[in-house]
Amino acid sequence: MKIEQLPLIFKKAIMVFADLIWIPGAIWLATIIRYGHFDFTMTMRDLAVYGVTVVCSMIIFLNLGLYRAVIRYMGEEAITAVIRGVTISAVFLGAMIVFSRAEIPRSVPFIYWGIAMFFVGGSRFAIWFYYQSPSNKNSKKIIIYGAGDAGMQLLKSIKRSAGYCVVALLDDDRNIKGRTINGVKVYRPHHLHELVQKHNIEQVLIALPSVSARRKKEIISQLEDESVLVKTIPSLDNIVNGKVNVEELREIEIEDLLGRDSITPDEALFEQCIEDQVVLVTGAGGSIGSELCRQIIKHSPKQIILFEISEFALYSLEQELLKVIPADIKLTALLGSVQDKKRMQGIFTVYGVNTVYHAAAYKHVPIVEENIIEGIRNNIFGTRYAAEAAQSAGVSTFVLISTDKAVRPTNVMGTTKRFSEMVLQALSEKNRKFEKEPVTRFCMVRFGNVLGSSGSVVPLFKKQIKNGGPVTVTHPDIIRYFMTIPEAVQLVLQAGSLGKGGDVFVLDMGEPVKIADLAKKMIRLSGFEVKDDISEEDGIEISYSGLRHGEKLYEELLIGDNVTGTQHPRIMRAEEKMLPLSVIDEKMALLDEACNDFNVARIREILLESETGYLPDKDQPVDLLWCELKKKESNVVSLKS
Repeated sequence: MKIEQLPLIFKKAIMVFADLIWIPGAIWLATIIRYGHFDFTMTMRDLAVYGVTVVCSMIIFLNLGLYRAVIRYMGEEAITAVIRGVTISAVFLGAMIVFSRAEIPRSVPFIYWGIAMFFVGGSRFAIWFYYQSPSNKNSKKIIIYGAGDAGMQLLKSIKRSAGYCVVALLDDDRNIKGRTINGVKVYRPHHLHELVQKHNIEQVLIALPSVSARRKKEIISQLEDESVLVKTIPSLDNIVNGKVNVEELREIEIEDLLGRDSITPDEALFEQCIEDQVVLVTGAGGSIGSELCRQIIKHSPKQIILFEISEFALYSLEQELLKVIPADIKLTALLGSVQDKKRMQGIFTVYGVNTVYHAAAYKHVPIVEENIIEGIRNNIFGTRYAAEAAQSAGVSTFVLISTDKAVRPTNVMGTTKRFSEMVLQALSEKNRKFEKEPVTRFCMVRFGNVLGSSGSVVPLFKKQIKNGGPVTVTHPDIIRYFMTIPEAVQLVLQAGSLGKGGDVFVLDMGEPVKIADLAKKMIRLSGFEVKDDISEEDGIEISYSGLRHGEKLYEELLIGDNVTGTQHPRIMRAEEKMLPLSVIDEKMALLDEACNDFNVARIREILLESETGYLPDKDQPVDLLWCELKKKESNVVSLKS
């Protein structure tokens, strides 16, 4: 059994036994050095002084905690305790010599101090150095990027953790270059590759919680080429709370790769639609809906109503919010479907709803493509019913959560969302022409993919990398816009206050991301190589599965070029073509009839004629049930013939 595997009591016993050798040995050696030879005589009084000094020194060491400290995690406190212990022991020896009038030279305690410090402190430092040394094969070699307060807290935490060895600190500050902090040398960032190769580094930990998102992206890009596992401190709050330790570290998220700095929200925009208002969220249990609810309760509504068709999702969200919602905000959880117009109108009227955020929609492109009628019923008719119910009940603001897939859609899901936008535009146009009293303000907020939502590609990539691959990408050139859910929702809540009626708001999504490049980054930052046709090394393969039904290589946010800014730098207003309500009514009547007849082919024709820009990539719909019925009809015809 190795020493580090022994029970703690045995380790302490070894330390005590070692000191029982070091202390008398140091006294004996100090006496020899003072006399300059081995031939000297000692009286019984001299031996008594030495014996009492040894016993009292052990008691002093015990009280100072020298046997409580775990040597492999020895820090500044333990080193200070050793210095204090040896110093007190030397002073005690000197006092014993003086008061006992022993025939021991007065310089012996001074010589003893140096020798005892070497034996007692040196032995402990040697063990500590063994565990901290990069040559220790049992430890994972780590580099900490950042030598500030966070880096120092993280370094101390790692030194208290088994199985890790910090080889170096990296920092941009030229003033601390070359310094040694807590036994670890500080290097400039350009030494990274050399250190990784020399010490076989396995992980790089980024301890820069206050650095800008753009700078963090630059650092991560530099680390990407090294194929080491990269982790980071989640936030500056961890520094304040003293939680900078190994357990609090997280792997690099895609938001770190996007490099988008946050913008301080305009609180006045939150107040208009939320503060002291009754706010209802449809589809409250979904990824966007639930985050809407989390942020809404932070802005002092009078009441928040969760409207959701899934009982489990509604229950889960309600239990989560009950733990954090202020006592003066009323929380109401209601089951129901947006396709039930009568129930929605009743809810809006009874509770006196002021603002509606409409997030209830089927959003997964392949699933809606294979369940066309349900997609149309929920996304188009559900939006129309919810909007008309809100109008009848006198709701002030109705905000539709839309998508970039509504722009020149190649799939049914995107088409239903564009059709929903046109429904609200038509209702707003009618209001402007015929209504005299204040009416419901309808507006739409259009944005791209949100990170962490159900079905998002990022969690899928993480799971595939964890399982050793392959990582599946539909096409080498596919590009998408990405935004975090909290940022998207924050902008949605502010956009709702900017609407005048019929507005289509487009969020600034930043730079588009090539999905194949994203997969490669995630693989490398997880500590693996990317396996390709050129390299024969072990690595994780990227597999291209081909575009799915209705999927585009490039997503767009605008139908035309007519776009203007708003008072918020990341929210734009698009001016786009709309249809009069009479045309919308005609198209919806045809859709309703085709849905009732389960005529998917006819539904497709109506969508193509509806001026949504729908341009499908297949000649025939791929609705699963419709396709099966067509097969059976074909078989029956074949049998008859």
